[in-house]
Amino acid sequence: MKFSTFYHIYYKHRFLKANSFLKIYLFLIFPLSFINYKINSEKKINLENLVISNSNLFKLSLNDLFEYFNSDKGSFYLNQYTKSKKKERIQGHQYAFFYDKIFADIRNHELNILELGSWKGGSAAAFSFFFKNSKIYSGDLYPDIFNFYSKRITNFKIDTSSEKSINKFIENNNLKYNIIIEDASHFLKDQIISLFLLFKTLKPKGMFVIEDLDFPDTRKDSNIFNEKPTLKEILTCIINKQDFSSKYINNFDKEYFLRNFDFIEIKKARTNDIAFIKKK
Repeated sequence: MKFSTFYHIYYKHRFLKANSFLKIYLFLIFPLSFINYKINSEKKINLENLVISNSNLFKLSLNDLFEYFNSDKGSFYLNQYTKSKKKERIQGHQYAFFYDKIFADIRNHELNILELGSWKGGSAAAFSFFFKNSKIYSGDLYPDIFNFYSKRITNFKIDTSSEKSINKFIENNNLKYNIIIEDASHFLKDQIISLFLLFKTLKPKGMFVIEDLDFPDTRKDSNIFNEKPTLKEILTCIINKQDFSSKYINNFDKEYFLRNFDFIEIKKARTNDIAFIKKK
C-alpha cells in the first residue's frame, strides 16, 4: 500500500474532523502508524501457486470461496476495514446465495468479468476459482492494496465518480464483458454513471450487477445532498414503465439502456439490496 493510499483510507477523515491539537498528534503518529502497517501487512498471494496446494478450491460454492478469501459478499468475513491485526468475524452481505444460483449454468464458460471496487481482491480471487475458465478485470481507486497475483486477473485503477475516468477506461480497453459487478463507492452519482456508461460494454445476454443498491436511499454518507432520483428509484421507474430524469444521464445513454435491457430484478440480501440487470 502506498503512503498516500494509507492516508486516504485510514487518516483523511480523522484529520478533517480533528481540532488543532488532535491534528498535531495525528501528524506525529501518522508516519509511525504507516511503518507499523507495512511491517505487519499481508503478503501478496500467487493464486497459481495456491492451486498447486489446494485444487479443491475449484469445487467450492461461491459463498465458501468468498469466506475463504475474506470477501464481505459471503455469509461471514474477518473485518478487513481496520488496521488492527486482530480481526473480528462479522456478518457479510450474503450476495453469494444469489450469485451461486444465477451463475451456476455459466460457471465453466469462458467469460470476461469486470468488477468495480476490488478493495484487497478477495472477491476477485473467489471469482477466479468459481469461474475457472474466465478472465477477471478488477478495478479500484486504490489498486495498490490488491493482495493477489494471477494470470487471469487484471487489476487497474479507475475512479467511478468520474465520467472522464470511466470513458477513458472504455476507450483504452476494447473489451466486452459477460458480467459487470459494480461494488465501488456506492455514492449516488457513481452508481448512476457506472451503470449507464458501462452498460454499452456488456455483451448480449450479459448481466450487470449493482451491489448495495440502496446505500444512497438509506445512508447519508452515500447521498450527502439528498439528491433524487437515486439509482434504485430510477430502476423502479423502469420496472414500472414510468419515465425518469437524472442530470447524470444523457439522452443517448438513457435511450440505449431502455432499448437494450431485458429485465431488472431488485433483491433483498441480509442487509442491503442488490440489482441484477440482464441485457437483451
